[in-house]
Amino acid sequence: QVQLVESGGGLVQAGGSLRLSCAASGGTFSYYNMAWFRQAPGKEREFAAVIDRSGRGTSYADSVKGRFTVSRDNAKNTVYLQMNSLKPEDTAVYYCAADHNYYGLGKEYAYWGQGTQVTVAS
Repeated sequence: QVQLVESGGGLVQAGGSLRLSCAASGGTFSYYNMAWFRQAPGKEREFAAVIDRSGRGTSYADSVKGRFTVSRDNAKNTVYLQMNSLKPEDTAVYYCAADHNYYGLGKEYAYWGQGTQVTVAS
């Protein structure tokens, strides 16, 4: 059983940056593909980014491409989401997710964190 804990959220002005972290425990971190999703108030949870087990493969939603970067440190059992040029529409709860096999844009990931709030003020 993998436990995921996100951190790094907060309030930032439009145009600013934040780096989210997701620390994993309870499993062999390097066996898991890791993803970031986000959910704005009143909206469905949506895919933001994913990174494969090795860290060499990544994919992004069009809405964040060029502004967000996903990375991982397998030695620290942590995945990161560097968010630059933030916009008010990036305001959401951000969740990390893990799955041994699934690597995609859907919600089929087996393990989820509790989320961290990101608020971007205009």
